[in-house]
Formats: sequence, C-alpha cells, structure tokens
Amino acid sequence: MTESATHTTDPTPRRREPARRPVRSTYRLQLRPDALTFADARSIAEYLQQLGISHLYLSPILTAVRGSTHGYDVTDPTTVSAALGGPAGLKALADEVRTRGMGLIVDLVPNHVGVGDPRQNKWWWDVLRHGRESQYAHWFDIDWSQGNGAGGRLALPVLQGENDPAALGVDRSGPEPMLSLHDMRFPIAPGTDGDNALRIHDKQHYRLVSWKSGVCTYRRFFAVSELAAVRQEDPEVFEATHRELAAWCEHDLIDGVRIDHPDGLADPIGYLHRLRKLLGPDRLLLIEKILANREPLDPTLPIDGTTGYDALADLGGVLIDPAGEPALTELSRRFTGHGSDRSWIGETEHRIKRAVAETILSPEVRRLVAAIKHDADTPGFDTMALTNATIEVLAFMPVYRADYSPLAGMTGAVVAEVERRNAELTAPLQVLVTALARDGEAQIRFDQVCGAMTAKAVEDAMFYRAVRLISLQEVGGSPARFARSVNEFHLANSERATRWPSSMTTLSTHDTKRGEDVRARIGVLSQVGNTWARRVRSWQEATPSPDGATALFLLQNMFGVWPADGRPASSVPGLRERIHQYAEKAIREAGTRTSWEDPDTEFETAVHRWLDAVIDGPVGSGLNDLVHELAPHAWSDALAQKLLQLCGPGVPDIYQGCELWEDSLVDPDNRRPVDFMVRAGMLQMLETTPPLDPTGAAKMWVVAYALWLRRERPECFVGGSYLPMHAIGEQAGHLICYGRGKPGRLPEVLVAATRHSVKLQETGWADTVLDLPPGVWTDRLTGETFQGRAHLEKIFDRLPVALLVR
Repeated sequence: MTESATHTTDPTPRRREPARRPVRSTYRLQLRPDALTFADARSIAEYLQQLGISHLYLSPILTAVRGSTHGYDVTDPTTVSAALGGPAGLKALADEVRTRGMGLIVDLVPNHVGVGDPRQNKWWWDVLRHGRESQYAHWFDIDWSQGNGAGGRLALPVLQGENDPAALGVDRSGPEPMLSLHDMRFPIAPGTDGDNALRIHDKQHYRLVSWKSGVCTYRRFFAVSELAAVRQEDPEVFEATHRELAAWCEHDLIDGVRIDHPDGLADPIGYLHRLRKLLGPDRLLLIEKILANREPLDPTLPIDGTTGYDALADLGGVLIDPAGEPALTELSRRFTGHGSDRSWIGETEHRIKRAVAETILSPEVRRLVAAIKHDADTPGFDTMALTNATIEVLAFMPVYRADYSPLAGMTGAVVAEVERRNAELTAPLQVLVTALARDGEAQIRFDQVCGAMTAKAVEDAMFYRAVRLISLQEVGGSPARFARSVNEFHLANSERATRWPSSMTTLSTHDTKRGEDVRARIGVLSQVGNTWARRVRSWQEATPSPDGATALFLLQNMFGVWPADGRPASSVPGLRERIHQYAEKAIREAGTRTSWEDPDTEFETAVHRWLDAVIDGPVGSGLNDLVHELAPHAWSDALAQKLLQLCGPGVPDIYQGCELWEDSLVDPDNRRPVDFMVRAGMLQMLETTPPLDPTGAAKMWVVAYALWLRRERPECFVGGSYLPMHAIGEQAGHLICYGRGKPGRLPEVLVAATRHSVKLQETGWADTVLDLPPGVWTDRLTGETFQGRAHLEKIFDRLPVALLVR
C-alpha cells in the first residue's frame, strides 16, 4: 500500500519508526550500584566497540531493592534506578553507544516485584495497609478467601522461629506508626492503632506466619517469598509496569528486550503479543524460555528467539566424548549407588518434583487444587485424592508448561500414563480433566505450578545430585544426554539458521551453574574417564570424604576452577573461600544431607574440613598435576565452543568478562566485578601473531577476530546460510566445521574446530584433509592461506581452531 493510500484511509499521523541498528552481537553487563552503573558502562563503551560488539545487553535497570547486585527484585517498575544513574544516566549511555554505531538491549522482569522490605514497594505497602480495598489489590495474585490458611488475610511467611511473635513491636519514630519485627516494618491499617503489638497485628489485613508453615496466600516467583507475582493479564498492570519501556521506545533509547521468566505469567502468549505491539515489529524480542530435551520453540510466538540455553547445550554437548560414558557412569555408581544415568534421572526427577510440591510449593498446589474443584464444580470431592492425582500429573510433565502450540496433546498423554500406572487415580483424574477442559483459573494455575515444580526440582535440586559429568548439568541441558554427535549439532544449527536466525546464543549467563571455561575443562573428563575414575578412587582413600556423592560432585567443580599455571590453590587469593561458599550452596541445593530449610551443621562442618584437607593435602597436589596435564585440552575445548558460538547461527552474547579465561561458579560467584581496564589494555596490546600461551590472550584473540568478521560481513551471519563441512580421513571425527555465507550463495567463511583432542594427541591428524570450496582461504587467526584440499594438521598447526575467509 502506498503512503498516499494509507493517509486516504487513515488521516492520523504516524510516527516513523527509526531505522534499527542490526543486532550482530551482544555483551551482557551485570549492572550494580556498587560496581557497574550507567556511567561505568559509558566508560567501557569504547572498549566494547573496539572488541566488535554491536549492542550492550543490560541487566534490569528499573528501581530495585536497595543494594541489589542483580536487579531482578524490582520494587518500582515505573522508574529507572537512581542508584544506577537514573533516566539521565540511561539517556547518556544510549547517546554514547549511538555515537559509536552501537545499541542497547534491556532485560525486563514482568513476572514479579520485590517485596522483601515492604517500605520499598509502594504498591505492596498499600495492599498491606488497606487490604482488598487497596487500589493495587488486584495488581497482585492474592488469595483472599476465608479458606486460604490465614483466615482470609494476606499471609506473609516472614517469621523465623516460634519466639518471633514476641519480638513484635510498634515503631513510632516516623510520621506513621508501623509494626516492627527485628529490622522489618509493616504498615498499620487506619483505625487499628492504640493497643499492644500483638493485638494490633491481629487487626491487620495481613498475618505474619512462619516461613516453615506452608502458608503463603500470594503467588511468588517459584518459592521466593520476597518476590510477589503481578498480574500482567490485567491491562492496567501491563500499562503501569511497561510505561517506562514505552518511553524508551518512543525516544528510541533501546533496540530490543530480553524477557525474564515469561512462563510464570498467567498468559505468556497473550503477554508477548501485547509486548510486540508496544515494541514495534523491528525491535529484538527474546525470551528466557528454558526448553526441555528436544522441546521445540513455538513458531507462532511474536518473538525473535530465546536467550540461548538451547544453543549452550548443543555447543557443549558436541565436545563431550561418548567413549567416557561407561567409566564415568560406573564411578557414579560406586560413589552414590546409582549411575546418574537416564533411568535414575527419570525416577529422581519424579520423586523430587513430588517432594517439592508437598513442601515448599504446597501453598501453590493447595490453591491450584481449590481452583480445580471450583472449575470442575466438585466442591465436595476428596481434597487429598485430588491433590495426589494433580501432583502426580505435574511430576510427570516433561516441560515447563504445555500450553504452547507444538505441545498440544502433551497433558492428555501424561494424564493417560498416570492413569495407566495407577488406576485408583481415575476418579480424581476425571475431576482434573474436567477442570482443565474449562480453560479457566485451574488451567492457568496448572501451567504456572508446572514450571515452578520443574525449576525447583530439576535445576535447583537434581542438577546438584547427579554426579556422572556435571558439565552436562546446565540450565536447558539434560544430564541424561551424555553427548551430541556432529551430525546432530549441524542439524540443530541448520534449524536455528532457518527458523530462528536472530535468536540469542550463549555460553555463560548470570544463571549458569558454571562459567563456560570451567564447563569446558570439566567436559574434558569425558575423554579421560578411566584416568579420572582411578584418580578419584585413590583420592577418596587418601582423604576420605563425609559423603561419596558430595565428594564426586565437588571434586569435579574443583578440577574446573583449579589454577592451571602450577600454583597450589591455597596460594590463589580468594579461591579457598569461593570453593567453600560454593560447596555450602551446592550441598544445600542438593537437599540430601542438609538443606536451606533444615541445615545439618555437623555434616556441613565435616564437608568444610574435608575441603581444606583436599586443598592443602595430597589430593590438592594430585589435582594440580591432572589440571596441568589436561590444560591444553581444556584450552582447546574452550576455544572451540567459543568460536563455534560466535560464528554460528543466531546472535552471540558474551557474558561480561568472558572474552578472557574465567573461572566462575554459580551466582553470586558469576556476578563478581570485572576488571575492564585489564581487558582493554590486553586488546590494545594484541600483536600481529596469535598469542599461543593458554594463560594469555588467546581467547580474546579468537573473540575479537570473530566479532570483527561479523561486523565486516554481517550478511554471512544473522540470516546467512549454514553449510555443514566434513573432513576425509581416519581422524575426520575430530573435526567440527561449517560454512557461513550470504543467503543462496557459496560460503565466504569456514569455521573449524578440534574435538576430542586427548585421543588426537596420540594419533595426530595423519592424512585427514578438508576439501575447501573454490577460492583462496585465509585463516584470520594465523594469517595462513589454504586452497583446494587442505591437510588438517596444517590448518591446526598453531591453534586448535581456524577462521577461514575466502
């Protein structure tokens, strides 16, 4: 339709969308008031431009809990964080990157807001003060019914012990009196003051309860009571929480958004359609969607893709050696009594899901069952039987939620399987099915609880219990899939290039259990399974651990972060403390010998003593030797997965600092401040030949040249073609190679990487060759040129990866 025709039918002036800056690559910045503000981001924009980044990808920037180091506990979605620099700081950052031809991607948190300190959240404070009469009461997903376990009041699970109620007081130091409990403050409803604290508390619209009581009357982020969910399905809530985003779009400050945890929403599909309308057709829209094993991404969603966990699993899996599976499975069996294999994982996931539903998620399950009885019009049905049947179905659901179009029929199949296993559940299953068929509140809560159960059972529990090869235990991954073949890798890449060309790919995020280089090094153990098994058995004899499963899990993590330069771990500043902090989190998340809810101090003390004995004793010396011996192979795998990601289909994201070797473990370890001055200096000092020292700048060399090539030939990457390439010869299986080019044209870029280098060290490449497409090809990393039939020993003479350009 021509412009004149448009004005004929619609006289309303239309604002022209500015031309979007194409997103070639992103660099994730974890903003925090004490270390990385908008002004700090401005100061490193020049470095990121020189590195080849096209867009800064910012963690949440709305006002969050004071001192928050992550920003996901937003307290005021209507304002930009003053602690980060406020609106002026954001505008200055946007202007700075614009002058450099770069852009901004911003992380949004639509599912929940921070309520840990009610005084910091005016909406929540108003609800506590006025109850159901609050203008914001319907903004939150609250159960006000008399049967909610709190007598129709809003239950706040904040009491730590039986004596806590005696600590209640009245704080009259401010303009309005408040109930006080230690350092927490709560509002007092109008007309309810004037008595002692306990009696005042009994008159409030809320009730303070023990966090162990299993009573919580508002929907949360999983089981985190400090994060209260908001009802984005309400247009008023959507407008208020996206007002800032609309302004950023209106003033062209951003080029896209990343959406945190959309699966928690009542209607994620409807939400994303509203969001796409607000953003316009051209801004990047990525969702933090955790896809289960072989789960497809819904092609009907108005998005550009995910945040990249699916790509992470492919990139890591293709470097795992399947030959190591028997030895590592047997080692797991010896130390734990199970093989951490497919059958164990299936049984364990089901068992943990049931336990999660019956404990920390019991308030959510109780509310779901009430909705089922209401929607099925069966108020008198046996609650216990219905709860059991509902939990059983949820425990067998293999995905976060099944209401996306490619998953049609999945819930019915699971219900059928549950009924086949236990015919006694037929009657309550009929009630469940009737309720779900009504497509009302029960269906919504079923999907929301399903995701919460999966997250808490799999990522926050089972991934800390499986011990066969822990580099497989990553968000979006499956420890049951030991490795991926090269053919499988190519098909996954090909589908991404065709279906989701602008989807993000990643190797490290703020949510990954281990950083990319730690994961790569641990993955090398798949190539030396028998050696690792012998070493671990001897170490256990030399320094017995308090628990075999814990020892096998933590030894792999220590192998992943151990210094590779020959220094003892005890001499590395902060490493001992980081290992101890990680271990405490890991054993509590596992929940087998201790837990967050009920810490076993005796067991935890024994683990800490064992860790010190490992670090300071013969096991530490053994780790030193093995890490040094396998360092070249860890280096090879780390460079391989990095180059494969940076040049593969999609938009590659670099997590802050990961252009150099990094040794991060799970949060908060992976949110440590990054020394950008060191990185900027190293980028400036790169010589004209590649740095071959694995402790030096080799990784930055690979990152920079890959990003520069993406900037030079953008048509070959996002939206470009993808062509698998295969070697010829005895060692052909050690090569991963693909071509990238303009759509419908011959490749202009060939990406080649070494896999399973331990065996290759014994045999060499021998006569294995790669037939190059026509033309002269130059390796941007080494300057060497090739044409025709190229010998792999020549291509990989200096580096285990190659970036060939025609």
